[in-house]
This record gives sequence, C-alpha cells and structure tokens, in this order.
Amino acid sequence: MIILDNTIISNDIRDSFFCCDLRNCKGACCIEGDAGAPLEEMEISLIEDYIEEIIPYMLEGGKLIVESAGVFDYDSEGNFVTPLVNDRECAFVYFEDGIARCAIEKAFQENAIPFPKPISCYLYPIRIKQLASGNEALNYHKWSICRKAIEKGYREKILVYRFLDQALISKYGRSWYNRLLKLIEQKA
Repeated sequence: MIILDNTIISNDIRDSFFCCDLRNCKGACCIEGDAGAPLEEMEISLIEDYIEEIIPYMLEGGKLIVESAGVFDYDSEGNFVTPLVNDRECAFVYFEDGIARCAIEKAFQENAIPFPKPISCYLYPIRIKQLASGNEALNYHKWSICRKAIEKGYREKILVYRFLDQALISKYGRSWYNRLLKLIEQKA
C-alpha cells in the first residue's frame, strides 16, 4: 500500500491495468448494481443547485424520480447515492448510440454546470472509503462488467492511476498526484 497525506492507496491502483471501453460495456456501471453512485454531501448541494441545467439531458423516468424523491437516495448502509429508476439505472442516465451516458456530465460538457459528474463516477474503478481515523482508503473496485476495460488497459499498457489522472487531480490536487507519481516510481 501507498500512504500519501490522509490517503491509503491500495497496490492494485498502482499495479492493475484499466481503460474504460464504452464501445463494449455500453456504460453498464451506470445501469447495474444494487445502489446508485456514491455521493459526497457537497455534491448533493451542487446537483440541487444545478438541477434545472441537468434535467434537459435526463430521460423521463429519471426526471420523475428526481422531481418526486430528490437528487439523492441512501444505500443499504445509509450512505448518500444517486437515485435509481426501477431499482436499475441511475436517474441521471441517458442513452446515446446504445451507450449509457451521464446527464450531469453532458451538462458540464455543454458548459451549463461547473462540475463534471459525481467524484465516485469520475474516479471509477477507484472507490473511496472513509476510515474511522479520518483517513481515506482508495481501493480498486473489481467488477466483472469491466472485463473489457481491463483487457484494453493491458493492451494499451494503461495503469489505473494513469487512466484516472484527471479524476485524481480533481479530487486531491496536482501536487498530491505528482507526489503519488514519485512514490510509485520509487517503488518500481
């Protein structure tokens, strides 16, 4: 494991290959699973503040869920997550060419909102777990639906921490990421 400031980073993030392959998976991570995407409390406020800019990109089912229940739900452990439509896809999903895409991200790409999408989605397949010590554990979430992403990462020699460089910089800052690179290179 790698320890950097208040983060504990699993070796899988350093050693595993990964590169999303939407052409093959069709955005299954936005549809599969037993709960929505994890949300940080401040992300709920951001989504609420910008929901009018996000709604035009959402499907009718997602709009209805958000209008009736709000922009977040709780998972089985009581953590904030995005709401689901029919206990299946994220309420913020829309489809383009048969691929599940994020309405929040689309609003960002259209310069309608100032944030790209929930950090848990941006960082996937890294999952952050808050520890009692106040530290954050960064773990590589292995899911069978990402098999093609692992194959593509291996083919293209892209490691998880390199694939997610912009997301990690967004979450922890460029200085943190540069120090992570140095720590990884020292261990190589």
